[in-house]
Amino acid sequence: MQQYEHRSFINNLLIFSYMSKINDLPDTLAVFPLSNFIFFPKTSAPLNIFEPRYIQMIDESIKSNRMIGMIQPKGMSNSKKPELFKIGSLGKISSFNETDDGRYVVVLSGITRFNIIEELDNGKLFREFKIDYKGFENDIKNERENINFSDLNLILNNLKNIFDKQGYIVNWNELEKQSIDQTINTLSMAAPFSKEEKQMLLEAKDLEYRKNKLEQIIKLYTSDNFINKTLQ
Repeated sequence: MQQYEHRSFINNLLIFSYMSKINDLPDTLAVFPLSNFIFFPKTSAPLNIFEPRYIQMIDESIKSNRMIGMIQPKGMSNSKKPELFKIGSLGKISSFNETDDGRYVVVLSGITRFNIIEELDNGKLFREFKIDYKGFENDIKNERENINFSDLNLILNNLKNIFDKQGYIVNWNELEKQSIDQTINTLSMAAPFSKEEKQMLLEAKDLEYRKNKLEQIIKLYTSDNFINKTLQ
């Protein structure tokens, strides 16, 4: 049985105020392609780094601005150079530990989403891209969107059924203590959806639109008896 522990997958959600302007952010970025993984501004996620190319990436990041990008590959994630989606998330390494067997365990704190412009020929093991943040200026603001928690009741109930049927274990009491935006984003990150569906949630222009897309995907899963037919 698969097991999902909310606290082990996503650490306590944080709000960051150290980046006040888009202009403060890098325009070139090392990226870590990881399928079925998204995260959002003002959230955090743990990463277990063991491949030499990403060990090198973390080493260089620690020595500079401690920032890397997370993005989903479109094709096979085990390919040396998979095609990537065009939108990912910029994160800052807020915690770093090296294990006895040489792995890095880091916590990445989300700052903003970004757009890929072009790949750079860096001669390194890992990939770097020229990026911009057009369309995501609101990601670094601390404003909260007005969504009633009652609007989430149906989403929570249906997701509980999906998680239960797929053998996931979630601490729902802790989840419901979060703010509305944290709850929606955490559910989007943790839900057992396809990478295309997760990418759709990541690219949603605002929280209301993300909530609506989350509802659509859940309805698709429940109506199809949990057979994944990716929402287009």
